[in-house]
Amino acid sequence: MDMSKSIYLTTAIDYVNGHPHLGHAYEKILTDAIARFAHSCGNPVFFLTGVDEHGQKVQQTAEKRALSPLAYCDELAVVWSQFIEKLGICNNDYVRTTQPRHQKVVSAILNKLYKEGHFYKESYRGFYSAKEETFLTEKDRLPDGSFDPMYGEVTELIEDNYYFKLGEHQQWLIEYIESHPDFIYPESRKNEVLGFLKKEKLEDLCITRPVSRLSWGIPLPFDSEFVTYVWFDALINYMSIAAAHGDLQILKLLDLTPEDFPENGQEQMEIWPPDFQVIGKDIVKFHAVYWPIMLKAIGAPFPKRLIVHGWWQKNNQKMSKSTGNTVDPIAVINEWGLDAFRYYVLRELEVGPDGNWTDSGFETRYQVELANGLGNLVNRSLSMLNRYRDGIVPAKNDELKNETEIIVQNTFKSYQDIKIQGALIKIWELIYRANQYVDQTAPFKLAKQPEQAQRLDEVLYNLVEICRILAVILWPIIPETAEKIYSQLGLNTQPDLWSESFWGKLTPGHKVNKPMPLFPRRDLNKK
Repeated sequence: MDMSKSIYLTTAIDYVNGHPHLGHAYEKILTDAIARFAHSCGNPVFFLTGVDEHGQKVQQTAEKRALSPLAYCDELAVVWSQFIEKLGICNNDYVRTTQPRHQKVVSAILNKLYKEGHFYKESYRGFYSAKEETFLTEKDRLPDGSFDPMYGEVTELIEDNYYFKLGEHQQWLIEYIESHPDFIYPESRKNEVLGFLKKEKLEDLCITRPVSRLSWGIPLPFDSEFVTYVWFDALINYMSIAAAHGDLQILKLLDLTPEDFPENGQEQMEIWPPDFQVIGKDIVKFHAVYWPIMLKAIGAPFPKRLIVHGWWQKNNQKMSKSTGNTVDPIAVINEWGLDAFRYYVLRELEVGPDGNWTDSGFETRYQVELANGLGNLVNRSLSMLNRYRDGIVPAKNDELKNETEIIVQNTFKSYQDIKIQGALIKIWELIYRANQYVDQTAPFKLAKQPEQAQRLDEVLYNLVEICRILAVILWPIIPETAEKIYSQLGLNTQPDLWSESFWGKLTPGHKVNKPMPLFPRRDLNKK
């Protein structure tokens, strides 16, 4: 049994009261690329995604449809899991917060923190937004005394609840973030969190809702009149799955054993802590403030890095169903192919800032970079090798070795630094260089000159070897295409190990297959 620490990656879990959109797709694909790169470096990887199913909005929508909350969640969980499959995501597990394994860990944590004095009960009088499932204060009022329309209907409440003592943790959290500059990436998001912590007093966190108002939630184990507030429940998913897979560090902290999770068959994996937690900028406070404080109270190590990405617009405007200004990832994939979609979202948007989708931009990148760039290079390289050398790889030649190795090293560094867009820019430098090499050496002319046979062999080796290396370094981003390139090269392995990116691994005498278009050119005028 291999007990070496897995590279543990998580996305945020998606709230089921809705349908998947471009932002969800981007977050999953970004995390998938990071996970695949980690795998290609020879690391064991554990990748978790899933759905958040509790809360008032789910309960209300289920009631309107005359369904039980669980039946409603079961419907939507199918939609979300099919969405993950459509994106080609290599996740190892899929969590639903209605699963017993998750609820068992939430209850264990609640009991532990309650016994250790981290909670208190207090009566609250104030304003509540059901739409955002949050309490509001006078500070949230607009100048005219009203509340922002984003909160929907705001009602005044008087009720008892349990609170988690967040406020007493404010100073050490500031010090921790400042002394761990890589904890929140990119730096701009780290600065936002520090700005908030230094300017605002951190209020204690309400962690319950009375059953009389909200019954759809995990029951509070020490007071049956309350259920757990959705955010305290949701954040724990990252830990509950580690426990369910037998992470001994977490099991010991919570006084649990592998036998408490019979569905996982006594499995033992070393997962905790997460290496990368990928989230959107709208939930950075929950993950960069509430989450580390919760973990400190539990006694568990913190995630190594929070990767915070921006939002997508379309045509420089906020996406909106009401105006029709949206992007349907499934429709794009069905029309253009999965890898074209994966390539565009990672090439168009660097981690951190907001992105802007344009249909014309997508079509241009498809035509220029995928069809005419990568696709054309592979097609003509293999076509010439088949035409001039019956598909047999000639003797090894190192003419483009140094240039290629420099680009591969720079690409590796970009992947390592979570600069996925930068990795793609580097990779396309190699594609452009190889296409330029074809134009400069003109193999089709060399083929007509018998005395240039050796030179033609040299050119052909350099071209097909670059195609092979491109498959390896592109695999984290467009895995289907990378595997097609390997197949067309007649290689019966997978391009999923970075060690295969070294120059000269294509063996002389090896026979390649016939090329097939990777990204068929499209007549955009017919659209």
